[in-house]
Amino acid sequence: MKMKNVPLLLILSAFIFTSCSKDEIVTEQNLTSTETGEETAVAEDLEVEEFIYDGLNEIYLYKADVPVLADDYFKNTGEKSDFLAGYSSPEDLFDDLISSQDRFSFISDNYKELEDSFDGISSSTAGMKFGLGKISGTNNIFAFLQYIIPGTSAEEAGLTRGTVFTEVNGQKLTLNNFSSLLDADTFTINIGYVEDGTLVLTDKTATLTHSRYTANPVHLVKTIEMEGRKIGYLMYNSFVADFDDELNSAFAQLKSEGVTELILDLRYNGGGSVESAVDLASMITGQFEGQIFMKEQWNEKYQTYYEQNDPESLINRFNKTIRTGENINSLNLSKVYVLTTNASASASELVINGLEPYINVVQVGETTTGKFQASVTLYDSDDFGRDGANKNHTYAIQPLVLKSANAQGKSDYVDGLAPDVSKREDISNLGILGDPTEPFLEAALNHIFGRIQQAPTAQQKRAEDNFKRIGESGMYEPGYQKMYLDKLPPILKRD
Repeated sequence: MKMKNVPLLLILSAFIFTSCSKDEIVTEQNLTSTETGEETAVAEDLEVEEFIYDGLNEIYLYKADVPVLADDYFKNTGEKSDFLAGYSSPEDLFDDLISSQDRFSFISDNYKELEDSFDGISSSTAGMKFGLGKISGTNNIFAFLQYIIPGTSAEEAGLTRGTVFTEVNGQKLTLNNFSSLLDADTFTINIGYVEDGTLVLTDKTATLTHSRYTANPVHLVKTIEMEGRKIGYLMYNSFVADFDDELNSAFAQLKSEGVTELILDLRYNGGGSVESAVDLASMITGQFEGQIFMKEQWNEKYQTYYEQNDPESLINRFNKTIRTGENINSLNLSKVYVLTTNASASASELVINGLEPYINVVQVGETTTGKFQASVTLYDSDDFGRDGANKNHTYAIQPLVLKSANAQGKSDYVDGLAPDVSKREDISNLGILGDPTEPFLEAALNHIFGRIQQAPTAQQKRAEDNFKRIGESGMYEPGYQKMYLDKLPPILKRD
């Protein structure tokens, strides 16, 4: 599947490691323009290009930034067709129509794979979720495992958090080859680890096989009893609509166990469904039902329409049920601790920003990505919906269509949301997720109990200064760091 506008390298933090060891063939013919009567060279097959242009012209958030998307830009249909025929591929056209301030809109040539990604279905990386680092002085990189998806080849191979690998099928990983090497149906990795800031490679290997799996984003839920208090811990890795009931069940468990504090781990959560984010915020609280959680800002055409005809549609409110109709299990908290890294994005940031006007949100970790916009999937149909989609191709586009603001109007956090308690992951001491001694969780617990936060050692600081994290698994997948609407809004017009 080809995509455009997915970041190639995402610089997430400042760590370098010292290792010891269709295009379309456009056919033209002379056609008579019905509008002008002029002889115009018009592309014979521009279905995909017409769809891309019309979709962005209709509903794109940053339409005003792109002069060619103006409704009156072309004098006639022939002129428009000439423009579209000037691009060698749909991807090139899409890329050229995207605003310079847009980091997140993308195009997919296989909407079925896109739909799977939004449903949490994947076959990539054999169940490994990892970060990527660069080895100092080389073009070589290494991967370090952050967590393993249960029931996958990676779990069967016994891989664990903190495992490091530098080779696939005997080839050293580089910025240019790592994605293709890991894309093989079956592949073998070498096994290493980090000790005292040094990469240690062993003679062990693991052979992994890709298979389709559906990852439950509710990765870990538990209650920690400490010093007479019950503290809930929830690791939530993606806002996947199909798992809202599992998320609600996790809160039922925490509620039944009598937690009075909550640590929400979103450090690897790149976002997802807006509705799931609203539900999560309502599970954390419960006392703000009906109040404004998030306000939407669309392009001028849609914003004006909604303000004049349906202003309530611009408001997302704290609610009492999930999309299945099941009542939300709310904790009625007045404070929440949220663990974040630079990989925490979109819907994760929406939860933090939306809750801040109402309760004390203590953010522990790193500054987030800085994505406050939501997108929606457009298909090549009369109303851009899935029903009736053009059977001649499987292209879809995922343009940004709105930006979010909290009840106090806070939006446009392009530089991300900064933590209250700074903490960076040390790959030589990642710890066990959910264990009170795991460094990020421990930092939150220290804040809860008023303990002095431990400063990094000189060795840890050197490692952090020398290690550059350049990306992570899944960063080429279509749903990466996306906040999206589950339903297409009513389309006002498609010519």
